[in-house]
Amino acid sequence: MRFAFAGIDFLGDVFETLLAKGWEPVKLFSRPCDSIYDFNDITVARARALRLPVQTSRIHPADLAGLKAMGCEALVVAGYPWLIKGWERHLPYAVNFHPSPLPMGRGPYPLFQAILDELPEWGMTVHVLEPAFDTGAIVTQKRFSLNGTERHDTLLAKCQIAAKEISLQLADHLPRLWAEARPQGPGTYWPRITQAQRTVDWSGSIRDVLRTIRAFGSIEAFAQIDSRYIYVWEATGWQEPHRYRPGTLVHRHRKHMVVAARDGFIQVTGWSPYAPGPARGS
Repeated sequence: MRFAFAGIDFLGDVFETLLAKGWEPVKLFSRPCDSIYDFNDITVARARALRLPVQTSRIHPADLAGLKAMGCEALVVAGYPWLIKGWERHLPYAVNFHPSPLPMGRGPYPLFQAILDELPEWGMTVHVLEPAFDTGAIVTQKRFSLNGTERHDTLLAKCQIAAKEISLQLADHLPRLWAEARPQGPGTYWPRITQAQRTVDWSGSIRDVLRTIRAFGSIEAFAQIDSRYIYVWEATGWQEPHRYRPGTLVHRHRKHMVVAARDGFIQVTGWSPYAPGPARGS
């Protein structure tokens, strides 16, 4: 099947899986990335190696008409931020990979919230593109369990593995899956995470503090220790009665810091005083 891919490295394995299954690419749509949290260098390099046209601006009606002229049959979207409308006049199929068990978790990036809410199950969904984000009929879906120590990075890996698995289904059975797609019905929309949600609250319990840090993993949570702001990606903790004010730096050994929480102590072992970036030191 001739297809166009719209996405970044976040779900770039979907692109690779379809290629491996013999689908013929005609164009890559991507977007500018900061090379800190988002990347597209691998996907773009792959497309250029295949001599595909690469577009990093928003898809407009003329671009969809151009796909039709190329004989494109399917538009596959995975990690693309802009709403795509009007494809029905030009293409037989258009689907989006969304990292949630829709209809739960519509929205720009629901993984953080899934851990903050301590959900027992999550999933990856392929749905028909509609004029509203993440609302189209479900073409295929894979669900998987979460555990009490889930981190953003493990959840992301589970989503990526699930995306590869269901892209195989898509490659082999898209017309049938499309015909059998089921409407979502009512769902929930999760807005983009706020800075307050990403900030460690030392007045919370050990469990609450560690959950916040786990929810962001290598994306990093914010924290204030005494009067200093830092970025945190790794910590452990233990319960112990004490009289310290929450947020107090109780002990430090080299780069490891022990901070008081409401019901115990948090040992911060992975942190930086600098904003995330490619040139950040250890």
